[in-house]
Amino acid sequence: MNYTYILKCKDETLYTGWTNDIEKRLEAHNAGKGAKYTRSRRPVELVYLEQFETKEEAMRREYAIKHMTRRAKLGLVMSYKETGQ
Repeated sequence: MNYTYILKCKDETLYTGWTNDIEKRLEAHNAGKGAKYTRSRRPVELVYLEQFETKEEAMRREYAIKHMTRRAKLGLVMSYKETGQ
């Protein structure tokens, strides 16, 4: 499986990425070995997750989310928290 995810950083900013191993990737972000953006904003918390069959689908969704406004991203996060999906 492949995943597109949103993290909430310590400074309340949001980071969007994709991976094929969400647990390992979250661990890497919190160890300072993930994206350069999150290194100085630890700890990070997983607040949104989508699952895809292919890497390409996950990457397309990451791209789409990265081009959303902060308000739209927060809407995704709130919906995810309410429904778990």
